[in-house]
Amino acid sequence: MRERPWPGGLRRPPNPLVSGHRAARGALRSVSEALGARRRLAWLNAADLSIGTTLDVRRTAEELADFTVPELADGAAVDLLDSVLRFQDGDRAPAGGDAPRLRAMAVSEVAGLDLAPDPVGELSVHTADRLGQRCLTTRRPVLVSRMTRSDFAVIAPSRESSDIMRRAGVHSYLAVPLIARGVLLGLADFVRAGRRAPFNRTDVALAMELASKAAVYIDNARLYGRERDHVVTLQRALLPRSAPSTPGLDVSSCYDPAADQAAVGGDWFDVVALPSGRTALMVGDVMGRGLAAAATMGRLRTVARTLMALDIAPERLLARLDLAARDLEEDQVATCLCAVYDPCGGTFRIASAGHPPPLLTGPDGTVSFLDVPAGAPLGTGVIPYDPVERPVPERSRLTLYTDGLVRSRTTDLGTQLERLREALGGGVPEDGTVCRAVSERVGGDRSDDAIVLAALARPLGPDCDVYVRALPPDGKAAGQARAAVREQLRRWDLEELVDTTELVVSELVGNALRYGNAPGELRLLRHERLSVEVSDSGPDLPQIQHADVSDESGRGLQLINMMCRRWGSCRTPGGKVVWAEQDLPVRAGAPGPR
Repeated sequence: MRERPWPGGLRRPPNPLVSGHRAARGALRSVSEALGARRRLAWLNAADLSIGTTLDVRRTAEELADFTVPELADGAAVDLLDSVLRFQDGDRAPAGGDAPRLRAMAVSEVAGLDLAPDPVGELSVHTADRLGQRCLTTRRPVLVSRMTRSDFAVIAPSRESSDIMRRAGVHSYLAVPLIARGVLLGLADFVRAGRRAPFNRTDVALAMELASKAAVYIDNARLYGRERDHVVTLQRALLPRSAPSTPGLDVSSCYDPAADQAAVGGDWFDVVALPSGRTALMVGDVMGRGLAAAATMGRLRTVARTLMALDIAPERLLARLDLAARDLEEDQVATCLCAVYDPCGGTFRIASAGHPPPLLTGPDGTVSFLDVPAGAPLGTGVIPYDPVERPVPERSRLTLYTDGLVRSRTTDLGTQLERLREALGGGVPEDGTVCRAVSERVGGDRSDDAIVLAALARPLGPDCDVYVRALPPDGKAAGQARAAVREQLRRWDLEELVDTTELVVSELVGNALRYGNAPGELRLLRHERLSVEVSDSGPDLPQIQHADVSDESGRGLQLINMMCRRWGSCRTPGGKVVWAEQDLPVRAGAPGPR
């Protein structure tokens, strides 16, 4: 009823009772709104403690969904871009473009509410007619306060899901985009059911604020995972992809990156085939993590591989590596262990630069740590390194590893080393899976990446023959060496190489007589190639020299360089060895040399 004005246009004087009630209701509403705002603020602050507890994309999505139920919604789902799950960039396309592919990452519902959402891990259904598509393309929240029958068809992923939602009493829907640093990462959608009040504008603002927080955590996890992926990729690229032919050795290796990105990078191993059928094994660990450690590892491995190709003894190799490590600008140190196996003598020559000791498993299965002088880590400048030469019987296995295999957050080092020894003595397979089996048996909560390198000594196969003969320290050595070469190559059915090898061995023996005091031993090795080597007691390594037309000498090494695949020399404890290799003749139906 319309209020009648008083005469003269005057207003009725206010009723003090009515005014008092209105003021009380206004004050109560203000207090209620203030309390609600304070509760919402406290709830958002609590999100910082519940979401983003790990740098894992999937886990962060699950935490977001669980945090919103039941405080904000009765059901929540989080879908992320496929590119985010692959640690790639999110979608930076402007609003209005096609929505990218999403995958269901997390679902949370109140007890008793079964809404049949997209299965976690599967592609999400967001076709052009879905409201989720509108949220992605516009990058704006989508709110349906009171859902009608037609709304279920554009919200649910299927007709069956639409019927389930309707029967569950769902009546309100809200979807918000997950955007961090201008990058679209996915979306989160929420529903309310039963007697609960529908979503309103305040809920939209609250959900957007929460989504902004969660998106930053998800993006941090994406960037963290991408860096770890880059480090692991670089680490694997710098490690050998295949092992060379190793006469008398069966070599197996494995690399296990740490789950924590900050612990990845720095471990390496290498296997290098040396002349006369010998094999060099190496493991190392840069004392650092991340891309810098992986890059330093690659530089040290390159230097080490170059030195090993020159057939330098393990202790001298470590001394050179120490100089190289001190020259690095990163000022990092590393541990390293190098072992060279000679199949003819059945011996390992080992030197260590602060690295954990290797283990030797005998033919009877007994396992023991080898007593190798540890030495100082590379880069500290404390040299020399003391080698150990250890004869090993056939069917023995030498196991090298990095400390990440035995490092644990909860178990002391002694217990882990004993666990490693037991793992090696537990009947490990004698195939390419031995290293993986050892790593799995040691187990534990490893906090570092780990490498295992195992070498099983075995008899030389039928495709590998060795001939060794001592030579006299006088002029008769050349003739005896030529006769031995001629006889042995005919036994090996290598008559095509007799003439060339006789000339090569004559030059090697002559070089030993003239510059090396006297020849010591002749060795022939037939494997994938034919190797000839002559030892002497001289300290100087031979070099190719320029010879004039009138010179009567100085062309021996030039001839060897032209006739052989490769040649070289290395120092030994008693002097040096000069060697040369030739390719074997290709027979009909037989593969050529690698």
